[in-house]
Amino acid sequence: MGDRADHAPVASVQHAFRLMEAVGAHDGGAPAERLARDTRLPMDAVRELLWTLTQDGYLRGLEDGGYVLGAKLHGGHLAQDLVSRVRPALASLRDDLSAAVYLTFYEDGEIRIAEIADGPKAPKVDLWVGFKDAGHATALGKCVLRELDVEARRDYLARHALADLTPRTITHREELVRQLESSASDPVMMDREEYDLGTTCIAVPVRSGTKFGSLGVSFRADRMYRTRQFRESLLASANRVSRDLAFGF
Repeated sequence: MGDRADHAPVASVQHAFRLMEAVGAHDGGAPAERLARDTRLPMDAVRELLWTLTQDGYLRGLEDGGYVLGAKLHGGHLAQDLVSRVRPALASLRDDLSAAVYLTFYEDGEIRIAEIADGPKAPKVDLWVGFKDAGHATALGKCVLRELDVEARRDYLARHALADLTPRTITHREELVRQLESSASDPVMMDREEYDLGTTCIAVPVRSGTKFGSLGVSFRADRMYRTRQFRESLLASANRVSRDLAFGF
């Protein structure tokens, strides 16, 4: 009889790990319904675990009802403090352009999404492929790859296949490197429906000391006529974000 009681806490821990793994598979966040399907756990159990893990800092709730990994799984309180410092700038850019805003950092050899500022009037792109496998197909990822030295970039490309995500995706390493090097004088990188058909993204680098990443926005491809406005606002916001990050060190 005692064995069955002892198994209950173990099962709860296993369910919590399964849920965190499912959340981690969705860079842009996932709602409770999707997580329940992914983990095959009852909805009541998922909601209870989401509440507990959010309260403890392992997960974080988004405005759109989705969940992403929290501070304790993304470098602790320092990383969360840094994101908190720049969150007002991201929200301001989102509201100014009516476009979803993304912040990435290059950490431990990977390009990771640190924050997304979206909303009803600025929906984020459907991150149907994990960002870890799509750096070559996004302006955010290419912006970071361009900032890497030759050795670090070669190492990254050796570990990541250039998956064919849309007919516009660059899938040849030599072509990608040529694009990165030919745009070195322009801080702005673009992807034109390379990650998601119908979506364009532009991004610029952000840097503070040894920490660097990219700041970008996504918008419908039929809004390309606003690229100049997006570009100017993005560059100004990147300077603000870099300054805010500097105060965090």
